[in-house]
Amino acid sequence: VELLESGGGSVETGGSLTLSCAASVGIANYVCMAWFRQAPGKEREAVALAHFTAGPIYYPDSVKGRFSVSRDNAKNTVSLQMNNLKAEDTAVYYCAAHPEGCYSTPPKYNYWGRGTQVTVSS
Repeated sequence: VELLESGGGSVETGGSLTLSCAASVGIANYVCMAWFRQAPGKEREAVALAHFTAGPIYYPDSVKGRFSVSRDNAKNTVSLQMNNLKAEDTAVYYCAAHPEGCYSTPPKYNYWGRGTQVTVSS
């Protein structure tokens, strides 16, 4: 599967962005669609996991209540709604897919998009 992220950009603190991930094949074949982010000098971290049947199943405390993930299996897209953005949300955001399960650790995933930059400034 090829994954293509879009929707990144620059916003001010407190603003909102919606990221989208379009898949080249049916995401119904992938139990988990995930969003990760990586800030300069930091490790890649999971920010949202969306299970095929259970829906959103994981957000780290750092984004809980502000980020919301949704997957549209019919349209082969996954979205990440980000509200009340903070400077520490600045990072490259990646979409990832796993055919068998949801994991918060990046090495578990073999399918990645190229990322989209999100910059939050005050």
